[in-house]
This record gives sequence, structure tokens and C-alpha cells, in this order.
Amino acid sequence: MANRFVLNETSYHGVGAINEIAGEAKGRNFTKAFVCSDPDLVKFGVTAKVLKVLDDAKLSYELYSNIKPNPTIENVQSGVEAYKKSGADYIIAIGGGSSMDTAKAVGIIINNPDFADVRSLEGVAPTTNKCVPIFAVPTTAGTAAEVTINYVITDVEKNRKMVCVDPKDIPVVAFVDSEMMSSMPKGLTAATGMDALTHAIEGYITAGAWELSDMFHIKAIEIIARSLRGAVDNTPEGREGMALGQYVAGMGFSNVGLGIVHSMAHPLGALYDTPHGVANAIILPTVMEYNAEATGEKYREIARAMGVKDVDSMTQEEYRKAAVDAVKQLSVDVGIPADLKEIVKKEDIPFLAQSAYDDACRPGNPKETSVEDITKLYESLI
Repeated sequence: MANRFVLNETSYHGVGAINEIAGEAKGRNFTKAFVCSDPDLVKFGVTAKVLKVLDDAKLSYELYSNIKPNPTIENVQSGVEAYKKSGADYIIAIGGGSSMDTAKAVGIIINNPDFADVRSLEGVAPTTNKCVPIFAVPTTAGTAAEVTINYVITDVEKNRKMVCVDPKDIPVVAFVDSEMMSSMPKGLTAATGMDALTHAIEGYITAGAWELSDMFHIKAIEIIARSLRGAVDNTPEGREGMALGQYVAGMGFSNVGLGIVHSMAHPLGALYDTPHGVANAIILPTVMEYNAEATGEKYREIARAMGVKDVDSMTQEEYRKAAVDAVKQLSVDVGIPADLKEIVKKEDIPFLAQSAYDDACRPGNPKETSVEDITKLYESLI
């Protein structure tokens, strides 16, 4: 069986990368952009940085901002209707995963109208046409949605998140500009950064991992481990490092899958609106301990990438513990809560565990699991 790898056609990295948007749009003969960005980014002038590039280049656009932090089916449906009325021929997604996930769903439905029922996109939907071309401008260093084939939409009626996987939705161009991330508050920087670390670690140990994806994930862990504390303190070096590290993690995990950290985090977002990065960060060390026996020598390389010294002289038990401890320490250092006590209600655990087991990320976990196992993991965190 062949291993498939899907990446952007083009990506720009570094301060000022957004200035390349105009040239890419003109070079592709695009005439009008449908700009997807969430209300807070519009309110605080972050979206305006990209709109200025379009204005200066005399490029037409229409702004769509009916997007929630955990985008809903309704956000997608209203976005589809707005796109149809706009006369646009490409999408610019500005934001974190919420804006980009909305843009991907809208773009897929526009070019695959037989999937207008948003629920039909869950899992690996058999769409036939590539989505509307998307330019992606991340404003958080975490989701890497600008380079992934995944998106997540919340089904409010059923209190669950739908994980959608479709290689036809990947943005054609990514503009990874750390200046677009400089206004992130500390808490959001920490949460999205730990999300990126979770992508890298889960992608490295997932059942589908192989040499090419390992290369990206180990490098991503190394970059994130040395950059996240600085990014939280808003240093230019930290911001630039995290912009790159989260993207490199996305290059890997998008192509090989994740595991039960993500499958356990998704129901928390759907039921309690818990920030995705916070949920991942809290759950990650506990699941790492649970998965350790199924990871061979990989935790030694995780520990090394996290900056742990003398790993080659450690026993397997020692380097596995060192890897988990390094992740816990980073999480503490950037201010992530230690447990789910303030989030999860005990009576909700059966629903959460079943939802996590049914989640599309669960089959990628390196260790076979069950609803009972997941129940115990949740219980250990409250």
C-alpha cells in the first residue's frame, strides 16, 4: 500500500508573508475574494492587515464573519449562501482553525453541491471536485489548518464535533506570517502552542506514522519546545519559531492521523465549548502515559527533542517518564491547568467517552482502546 502525502501548492513564511497575497491572486487571475474571518479578528484590526494588502492592490473582496470559535453547521450554511451571492471566485481564510474550517466546508460545498447537508461531510466524504481555491492566513500558532486536509464542524443539536477529512479542501497557498500572530494574548498563545505540540507528538506515535512524517514531527517537537515559552512572552523569536513549528507539525499529522488525545478533546469543545488547545494540553500527558507501552523507542526521541539531556543513558522506563515529564513542565510553564476538574461534570463522562470512542481520530491511536479505557482516562483527570 502506497503512503500518500498532501501539502500546499505554495507556502510563504516569515515577517511580511501576507504581502505576497496580491501577487498570488493576480497571478492566478482571481477577481474577487470571499474573506472568512472571525468577529474578534475584525474588531481588533487583525483582519484589516490583509484587507489593506487587497485594497492597495485594488483587489475586490467581500468579508464574511459569522464564525464562532467552534464553528457550527449554521456558520457553514450561512457562509455558503453568502458566497453564492458575493460573486467571488476564491476564498481568503484569516484566523485560527475556526475561520479556516469554515472556509474549507464552504469551499467544498460550493463545488460539491450534493454535499449541501453539512453532516454528510463527516469522516472521509467521497467528494468529487476540489474546493474553491483557498488562501490561508493563520493568526494562531497551533491548528496548522492552513496545511491540513482536515476540518472540524460542531453539530450543536447533537453536542458533538464532526471531524471531516478531505484532500480536496487543502488551501492552495498558505501565508505564515508571525506578525499576524503577535496580538494573540498569552492564554491563547499557550493553548494553541500546546495544540501544535499535541499534533506533533500524536502524529509521531500514531498507527499510520512512517519515516517521512516522523521527520516533520520530531523537528516540530524540537522547534515548539524551544519556542513556546518565548512566544507566550511575545518575543519575536518565539513567535517566529512557533509559526514555523506548528506548520511543520501540520505537514506531518495531516497525512498520518492523530489519536485519542484529540478524540477526547473534541467532545469537551462540543459540550462545554472548551478551547481545543487547552483540552489537548490537559489530556496529553495522561494519554502519553497510557500509550507508552505501544510506542517502542519513540519516547526517547520525544524526550531528546523536548531538550532532555543524556537520554541515551536512560532505561526505556526512564526516557518514557522523561518525555512525559518534559511535556508536563512545558504545560505548567505556559499556564495550562493541570486537570479537567473545572471543566468536566462526572455525570457527562459516559457521553464524553462514547463520543471520544466514535471520533474519527481514535482509530489512529497506537494502542487499542475501548470506551471503558477512555472512561477511566477522563475519570483520572477530574
